[in-house]
Amino acid sequence: MALSSSFFPSSFSSLKFTVRRCQPQLVPPAIPTPHEFKPLSDIDDQDGLRFHIPFIHIYPKRASMAEKDPVQVIRQALSQTLVFYYPFAGRLREGPHRKLMVDCTGEGAMFVEADADVTLHQFGDSLQPPFPCFHELLYVPAPQEISNTPLLLVQFFDVGNELMKSQVTRLRCGGFILAFCFNHTMCDGAGLSQFMRTWTEMARRPTKPSIPPVWCRELLMARHPPRITCNHREYEHVPDTVNGAVTSKQHDMVLRSFFFGPSQIATIRGLVPPHLQHCTTFDLITACFWRCRTKALQIEADEDVRMMVIVNARARLNPPLPVGYYGNAIAYPAAVTTAGKLCENPFGYAVNLINKVKGEVTEEYVHSVADLLVSKGRCSFTPVRSFIVSDLRRFSFREIDFGWGKALYGGIAKAGAGAFPAVIYLISHENANGEEGVVIPIWLPAKAMERFEHELCDMLRN
Repeated sequence: MALSSSFFPSSFSSLKFTVRRCQPQLVPPAIPTPHEFKPLSDIDDQDGLRFHIPFIHIYPKRASMAEKDPVQVIRQALSQTLVFYYPFAGRLREGPHRKLMVDCTGEGAMFVEADADVTLHQFGDSLQPPFPCFHELLYVPAPQEISNTPLLLVQFFDVGNELMKSQVTRLRCGGFILAFCFNHTMCDGAGLSQFMRTWTEMARRPTKPSIPPVWCRELLMARHPPRITCNHREYEHVPDTVNGAVTSKQHDMVLRSFFFGPSQIATIRGLVPPHLQHCTTFDLITACFWRCRTKALQIEADEDVRMMVIVNARARLNPPLPVGYYGNAIAYPAAVTTAGKLCENPFGYAVNLINKVKGEVTEEYVHSVADLLVSKGRCSFTPVRSFIVSDLRRFSFREIDFGWGKALYGGIAKAGAGAFPAVIYLISHENANGEEGVVIPIWLPAKAMERFEHELCDMLRN
């Protein structure tokens, strides 16, 4: 099969531009909201979610909106949204036994207005991570800054202890970039999608959201007494080895994105046996990246490797969580095998492992996770020889429309999760040729990235 040029990662390394920022502002709810303390669930406040996660949305100029200032529209809509999602205007506090709660102070989300001397054309044909000068587009707090900072941070760019921060940057060409980060303890992908929908609805001036937000974090608290009833290999203590964990502290880490369109998906589907032909695109891509990455990192054949799959557990509870619940309702069961078995067996072996592990998440599994986290001090997942995948396609972040149409790119700004780089995200994307598919950003050490690209190309050629 011929490899399309859009498969290969693009590079913005030569693009430089200047960003002029206004002073950060706090955007409070448009009207007074309750001042109260709201405990997070025992799924929410685990160590593995105590970080800010960055998103970026890139919008072109739209003639019909020429009289509208996107900064004003988005800022005012955010203020209206925080009336309904007022915990996002508060601050995290840590109580006894490391229990996190939101102090609903009404202080607001951090908002930054900025202008950049660059056009969308200069970004090139394929808008995908890594983005040039991303640190200029959004400040992401360090994990240790999680409490007493805004829960939402927004930065707006024109082109041409907080819970949230955003920046809107106007571009020289009339387009703009909305970059924001939110504290992951507050919500998961489904919850963020719901928040974003309300934000866009408020930009069109309705009086209330189409889906009212629901807090109800008590639904995912640990039982009394806690009882761990399932096997949770994602939280096992694993002794580290020389090549055990790839960390963001390595100085040679490289971020690249890879695009998979229908032809690439069809090619790797052709590598699985008939009895696995029902497997999903998610299974195929996850197995492919896990296998190629393991080979690229040259992990010893007898070492265990883990592939953790983020599973939305909302519908797996009985009764299901209420519509509008925006907290974390996820689990990440781990498929475990040795590096030797993963790399030496036919590709179908990895696909089968991924397909099976998704089915482990049941109502009992979720409650068992909450009990484990409380019993073990709100521990994190094991980082040693671990790899995590999250599928963001169903949340349609590219469709987020504040009045300027859908985003040219809408989704996670980079791979990784806080200080842990070994997390990939599947993001719906249209490449420069107008082909719909999936883009997947990934961090690896520079030499390992070269080997990863080679392994990936070998799979697609075969």
